[in-house]
Amino acid sequence: VQLQASGGGLVQAGGSLRLSCVVSGDTFSRYGMAWFRQAPGKERQFVAGITWYGSSMEYTDSVKGRFTVTRDNNKSTMYLQMNNLKPEDTADYFCAGRRNLQVVTSREDDYDSWGRGTQVTVSS
Repeated sequence: VQLQASGGGLVQAGGSLRLSCVVSGDTFSRYGMAWFRQAPGKERQFVAGITWYGSSMEYTDSVKGRFTVTRDNNKSTMYLQMNNLKPEDTADYFCAGRRNLQVVTSREDDYDSWGRGTQVTVSS
């Protein structure tokens, strides 16, 4: 399976971006999915996750009310809509997945498929 994240860029504080993660090589609807991010000099952290059919989503506290994770199983794609972006959201964003993962988990080790990061920079 391959994961390809895209949609990052440079945006001013208060602006919006939408990240996409396209999954190929396996049945996307069987994958629990998540977004993680890693800021310079910091450890990678969980941002948001979504179950197989989008019945359950979870977010880290710092993005609740601003970020929304969704998925389109017909397009084998997961999205992260990011609104009201803040400079502290600046990071490389990674999508991750695991086949047959039926719950959202914030643990990196629970995901065994990762895409390359897409960079998000928020200027003040």
